[in-house]
Amino acid sequence: MITIICTTNRRPSNSRLVSEFYQTLLTTAGEESTIMDMADLPSDFTSTALYEKAGSNQAFNSLMEQIQNCEKFVFVVPEYNGSFPGVLKAFIDGLKYPASFKDKKCALVGISSGTQGGALALSHLTDIFNYLGMNVLALKVRMPRIEASLIEGKITDKFSLELLDMQVDQFLKF
Repeated sequence: MITIICTTNRRPSNSRLVSEFYQTLLTTAGEESTIMDMADLPSDFTSTALYEKAGSNQAFNSLMEQIQNCEKFVFVVPEYNGSFPGVLKAFIDGLKYPASFKDKKCALVGISSGTQGGALALSHLTDIFNYLGMNVLALKVRMPRIEASLIEGKITDKFSLELLDMQVDQFLKF
């Protein structure tokens, strides 16, 4: 089972639509997956689930257990101010270190309104995952100008579709 993580807590979000689209690609390839959405995090998790309060927020603990029990992840990452959403960093900081991601595998998909497709966000996140011992698939899909290529929940840009198909194929073999 692969966990797709929608890494923003914004509702509604293009990241959620891309996560759902990615899930259909995995289903078509015969792979089971689930979506974990940062929008479903407890609104108070930074004050009730981190550091000295670790383990005291049952809703956060449930998400942490899902991470612990999964070996492969796809992160759909919007670019926020030249990096990834802060809620994702806070979530990562609340997980058990290093067991949550050590020796596990992930694929990264970056999206942005601009022309870089989240390149800086993916770079920053790759550095963090390398530090945590996560194996990051080399093919990182960057989807610039996401609003123009995401129509009614489907990716319409042919190049992005080709890259996503290649990534899914590589990730399933990874």
